[in-house]
Amino acid sequence: MPPPERHLLLVRHGETDWNAAGRWQGHTDVPLNANGRAQALALAGRLRAEGVRAIGSSDLSRARGTAEILGEALGLEVAVLDPALRERAYGAWEGLTRAQCESGYPREWARHVGDPQLAPPGGESMEALLARVVPAIHGAAERLDAPALLVTHGGVMRAFLSAAPVPPPRTVPNCGVWRVRLVGGRIAAARPLDGER
Repeated sequence: MPPPERHLLLVRHGETDWNAAGRWQGHTDVPLNANGRAQALALAGRLRAEGVRAIGSSDLSRARGTAEILGEALGLEVAVLDPALRERAYGAWEGLTRAQCESGYPREWARHVGDPQLAPPGGESMEALLARVVPAIHGAAERLDAPALLVTHGGVMRAFLSAAPVPPPRTVPNCGVWRVRLVGGRIAAARPLDGER
């Protein structure tokens, strides 16, 4: 018997004011701005042909708001809200720009630049992030009718997709989408939705 296969569309949330200002967001609950809401509406038009049957999301308002806009346009309720799908926690750096992190935390910033896997002050290491989000994404894929759409965060997507045959770019744009095929609990294929990259 072949291993089970699931199909997911992973979506990064729309823009926030902190995105526009280049501020780390992490677990801080920053809502979508007007541009982010417009991005989600535009994405809904692109997703109509995908046959999405279920939607899940991180519980942070920028992801939840994106999921709700997509759901309303696609005629679906948001079936899963999971705090395990939140962005990587950046601790003391949340709300700061990279320049502010470098000037306010010079030693910690130098360590982070040298090894981004390490936890920021009061934040989460890459290892801890993966331990949280990998089972959450696989669990959502099992619970939701396929093809399912999962709205999460750029850092979550980059971390999860780092195990894909073709890893994502360093930056996933707001409302960027990756099509993922999971087979037997592993990423068998992942690629950006047509027109991206």
